[in-house]
Amino acid sequence: MDAILTTYNGVEFTIGAAILEFSYLLAAILFVYGLKLLSRPETARKGNFWAAAGMVLAMVTTILLHTDTAGNYIPGGNAIVIIITVAIGSVIGLLISKRVKMTAMPQLVSIFNATGGIASALVGLLEFSNPGNESLLVTLLGLIVGSVAFSGSMIAYGKLDGKVGNISAGIMKYVNFIILAAIIGLTIYIMFQPNPQDVSLMVYILFAAALAYGVLFVMPIGGADMPVVISLLNSLTGIAAAFAGFIYNNQAMILGGILVGAAGSILTLLMTKAMNRSLINVIIGGFGGGGAATGDEGGIYKEISVSDASILLAYSKKVVVVPGYGLAVAQAQHTVHELEKLLEGKGVSVKYGIHPVAGRMPGHMNVLLAEADVSYDKLVEMDEINKEMETTDVIIVVGANDVVNPSANDHPGSPIYGMPVINAEKAKNVIVMKRGMGKGYAGIENPLFFRDNTRMLFGNAKDSLQKLVNEVNTL
Repeated sequence: MDAILTTYNGVEFTIGAAILEFSYLLAAILFVYGLKLLSRPETARKGNFWAAAGMVLAMVTTILLHTDTAGNYIPGGNAIVIIITVAIGSVIGLLISKRVKMTAMPQLVSIFNATGGIASALVGLLEFSNPGNESLLVTLLGLIVGSVAFSGSMIAYGKLDGKVGNISAGIMKYVNFIILAAIIGLTIYIMFQPNPQDVSLMVYILFAAALAYGVLFVMPIGGADMPVVISLLNSLTGIAAAFAGFIYNNQAMILGGILVGAAGSILTLLMTKAMNRSLINVIIGGFGGGGAATGDEGGIYKEISVSDASILLAYSKKVVVVPGYGLAVAQAQHTVHELEKLLEGKGVSVKYGIHPVAGRMPGHMNVLLAEADVSYDKLVEMDEINKEMETTDVIIVVGANDVVNPSANDHPGSPIYGMPVINAEKAKNVIVMKRGMGKGYAGIENPLFFRDNTRMLFGNAKDSLQKLVNEVNTL
């Protein structure tokens, strides 16, 4: 495989190197094609398949046709060990993915982000002492970004899983600034050493500082901002992978990392825009830890019986369902789809209003409802569904809270003031399904619950929806 294929400008290209480079080009095409398919719900599954095929191709050819810096084929090596390791990891990942509940999908994404981050960080840590490494800055950046992505994702997992609580953002923002300054200072110090390999202790301190920063920058961030944080950490994982690709001069890793990093960055910016907040405000603001909405706080709520709710729904012309995390917790997506089909059979138009940050990760509600075979054209984005609110007979809020809170529009003193929300209060009737009168993930009161056109239907979302299905079926 190391026979010379051609010579160009004095550089000899071997057959193995040529095949390897062509496989990277093909993998890149598959990545881009897969990403294009991922832009539409109907083709997203195929997009995952083609992107994964590109990654498998890049991995196989890298292992079998690994070359040195001169393009010469290196036979054998650690291929067997790598293949066994990848096989073990693949089996573990497959088992976890099949068993994970939809409610725990955000935690799984955080774990995946963490594994990608630590892999890139370890590449930087191991390659730093390699005498042939000429990409010192890239190596250090990969180490830093990968470490932050790893420890930050682990804390995000703990917060999403209820194992890690919030801490005050007050003094922590200053602590984080100090650690960040120390990381920058250490990086510059190492870069200007005549022989950086002689200050390996400083590199390990840099590694520890980056891990600490990842923990401390995520800790103060409140629950309502976790979808943005997950997206940001996903972006950092991609950037770290791109740095690792530069270290090894691996085009497939570089492109794959850039695509993940760019997609995550764009999604993060879109989500912060949807919340009417800046990324810096999300990171240092500590939103979601508590507080109350000003003005229309508390009041007297009114309940509705299952029988009355079913009659109201069955004789409506237009119904909108706003899903939230409570729908995922109750595993009620199949039941709400059953109710949708029943109502449509009675001539009722049913749509789903999807808020950009509903749930615990970007697209959480879309994935949840797609699992129940809800038609994609019924999933309507916030801006579009808001145009239909005044002509909606009934809006059913299932396990959502903050994304329908009118304080975002009405009360300048509210922590969520200015955040775009679904204007549920403008519908003719509002039915809110909740277990009780507890506050949402942002920890603030929702005056929607006390409006004259709102009725509360308490109980487990799945049980309440099933009772509605049974009642509507008898009408």
